[in-house]
Amino acid sequence: YCDSACIIMELEKRFPSPTFFPTQDSGLLWFLSRLTDGAFFDLAVKLVLGSAGDNLPQDFAEDRGRLYFGTDWAAALKVANSELPHIVAQMRAMLLWLDDLLSDGRSFLTGEAGSAFDAQVYHAVWFIRGRWEGGPRFLSGFDHLERWENRMLEIGHGTVEQMEAEKSLEIAAAHEPVEIEGSDSNDPQGLKAGMEVTISPDVDGGEQPVSGIVAAASGHRITLAREEPGIGNLHVHFPRAGYKVQ
Repeated sequence: YCDSACIIMELEKRFPSPTFFPTQDSGLLWFLSRLTDGAFFDLAVKLVLGSAGDNLPQDFAEDRGRLYFGTDWAAALKVANSELPHIVAQMRAMLLWLDDLLSDGRSFLTGEAGSAFDAQVYHAVWFIRGRWEGGPRFLSGFDHLERWENRMLEIGHGTVEQMEAEKSLEIAAAHEPVEIEGSDSNDPQGLKAGMEVTISPDVDGGEQPVSGIVAAASGHRITLAREEPGIGNLHVHFPRAGYKVQ
């Protein structure tokens, strides 16, 4: 399952309680996720990486720089550094909206129960606090948001059981993919089972494209069938939003 959005969809399907979508607004939350994963987090990255300047580790800059700033990432980082006050102002405007949303005393962004939207916002706030020297002081200007941030922190990470990569490959090799069906007669690209396609992120971050045979395709997800040496048959799942199918 590639991409956090695709993973959340599958977890919600398999384990609907407790839900990631405690309100009737799941469509709106998915819609907003394109903002939190896009412009909102891009701002956080520009703030953190731009403020680091020459202190940013070179290997990290090369890896993350292209993903968020494009192929000419070095020049873009310098621009971000020179425009830092503007970037901070843009982020402040967005966080003020969220702070105002929380001002009615609600525990989470959508009400009294946490949702996927809380997690999608929190990872950017966590990034700003922990990776920008000025983060703690900046965030102290949002009283309601800090209260919410502490509540998110209290949730913790649950129980984690480590698995070595080799073990996961052994499990994959010992099993066959579950047969799935999924088609969309109105698919804009005319995708149908059996077609050979290549999938890559919309943003050119240097990732290698993935090729395979369409096993199923809908408006939300596309599944490719692949055969890997030593593992056998695999199904690889991608969300449609944010990915290019060719």
